[in-house]
Amino acid sequence: MLLKKPLMGFNTWNTFGYEPNEKIVLDTVDAFVEKGYKDAGYEYIIIDDCWSEHKRDENGRLVANKEKFPHGMKYIADYVHSKGLKFGMYSDAGFFTCASFPGSYGYEMIDAETFAEWGVDYLKYDFGFFPSSAQAENAYLTMAQALRHSGRDIVFAACNWGEREPKNWMRSRGAHTYRSTHDINDSPESYAKILESQLDQLEGSTFDCFNDMDMLTVGMYGNGMVGKNGMTYQHYVYHFLGWAFCGSPLIIGADVTKIDPECEKLLLNKDIIAINQDEDCRPPFRIANYYGRAHVMARLLANGDVAILCVDFHPVENGTTSDRLPVSFDDLGIRSNQGYGFEVTNVYTGENLGVLVGGFSPELDRGEVRLYRLKLKKI
Repeated sequence: MLLKKPLMGFNTWNTFGYEPNEKIVLDTVDAFVEKGYKDAGYEYIIIDDCWSEHKRDENGRLVANKEKFPHGMKYIADYVHSKGLKFGMYSDAGFFTCASFPGSYGYEMIDAETFAEWGVDYLKYDFGFFPSSAQAENAYLTMAQALRHSGRDIVFAACNWGEREPKNWMRSRGAHTYRSTHDINDSPESYAKILESQLDQLEGSTFDCFNDMDMLTVGMYGNGMVGKNGMTYQHYVYHFLGWAFCGSPLIIGADVTKIDPECEKLLLNKDIIAINQDEDCRPPFRIANYYGRAHVMARLLANGDVAILCVDFHPVENGTTSDRLPVSFDDLGIRSNQGYGFEVTNVYTGENLGVLVGGFSPELDRGEVRLYRLKLKKI
């Protein structure tokens, strides 16, 4: 088993897009160590698309772009490993990548061997320029087999954007994570749409095959490849709480050398990370749906605690700016007449609401996401 918990790391795409380079990657590695990301559990440094030359060499092998990566990928991998971190790269199941660099279609074995020789620990496998006559299930199985026989343990991160219902077949085809969504951008509409789309798709996410809701945009504030209009800090809180609760991989997309202190503190919040990294890896389940776009979800944790996510994506209208979202403890398997209650803590603020019996009814602003941790107590 390569992934006992959702992986945590950084990917170049959201900020640097078409222009990843050696300095960006090495500076990120140093920042991971110096700023405490490594100690918090962030482990993978991943180079996304646009890292290669536009043509393979005479032996059919992928070649790192000589201007962007003058020392080559083995040099990068060795540096990443020297800091106690892991190295990730990118390829594509089609004949080109999304940015029109060489894809791995028809070259799966030789590419897997190349990645293994370079010291790669993780491969993001995209879905651009995929032949319409080809079968996605077989294409991802082919690369999974190539990686499994490469001589190196390499996490296989399948990224076909949720096309063709990957939740139904990616685990059986050898993926360790699978993208269930189209690409995120740095806007409230984007993260909200993705989070809401996942509420009925999380049951199959577990050890060694985690549902990947795409990279985080926390701290971008409109900068970079997917910057769009950016978000407020409070939107980043909601975004991070949702991804952490759902057990998605936490892959930072902002420039970690420049993230502002407030967002850095959020990304390093040990109580939020602890729910994402809970060793039971049980998926959430929905317990209530209010007003059409407001939801309450629960997740059983390893020590007997319960995490609760309240989500209110109902639009502000008719002067109404908030809603109450009742949480019944009966829906968590605890009957109110049996002498037990839950000690309720707001995970982000740290506020302790005390020991409550039967349930509670938080009032959320429209658009708000709130995360609670509940500990069972005998009354």
